[in-house]
Amino acid sequence: MNEIDLLKSRLKDLANKSYKQNIYTYSGFLTPAELVCLDELREEIAFADYETFGGYEMAERQMVGFGSDRMFGYEGVWPIKIIKVEPLIDKFADDLSHRDFLGAIMNLGIERNVFGDILVKDGKRAYIFATESIAEFIMDNLTKIKHTNVKTSLVEADSDNMEDLKPTLVDMDVIVASPRFDAIVGGATKVSRSEALNLFKAKKITLNGRLCERNSMSLKDGDIFSIRGYGKFKFCGAGNETRKGRVYVKLQRYV
Repeated sequence: MNEIDLLKSRLKDLANKSYKQNIYTYSGFLTPAELVCLDELREEIAFADYETFGGYEMAERQMVGFGSDRMFGYEGVWPIKIIKVEPLIDKFADDLSHRDFLGAIMNLGIERNVFGDILVKDGKRAYIFATESIAEFIMDNLTKIKHTNVKTSLVEADSDNMEDLKPTLVDMDVIVASPRFDAIVGGATKVSRSEALNLFKAKKITLNGRLCERNSMSLKDGDIFSIRGYGKFKFCGAGNETRKGRVYVKLQRYV
């Protein structure tokens, strides 16, 4: 079996276990490309209700949860913990990027599917979405990012920190040749049309949390797309044309 077949087999096993034992079952964190496998299994696992969630709205990496209140008469609890990571002494902290936090976590020797998105705030702090089973291990062992000593704490669902998880958006105005998705990707990343097409071919584009390879499609107001290596963006509509027939597009970039 290749990796895709193994993943599909695991998802079917989770669906069957949930249905036969009347319990909620959950996968690890899946990438947008892996979540495509779930869509491909839709007919085979139609007997089981399921949904996806990554710990916050529009998460890129998400778990699949099988089961529902309709099936069992009670609501499930997602096995996701939110870990806040911050410098021990703020004034001595390095400027830290997503790559810095990711590298430090991977150096702990854990699998990538046991934690999901990493939200970096102010270049100093980050929130890590992790499976319940690995959260304590991460907190016990994640003590340094680059040269910065850090401390960790759990974020409770009803705490003031939840407000910090809301995204910060920066307005962007770009001028593109047409309102096609690939042209908008080129405008957002400042790469050529051919380079934008290569991003689609390399499966580096997600739209509303799902892998997208339809480069010629038109976006709707409010659509959210991610470009691996460039960030996440919200499409806010296309406006007037320039004298040369190019189109003004409004975007917001997640920072």
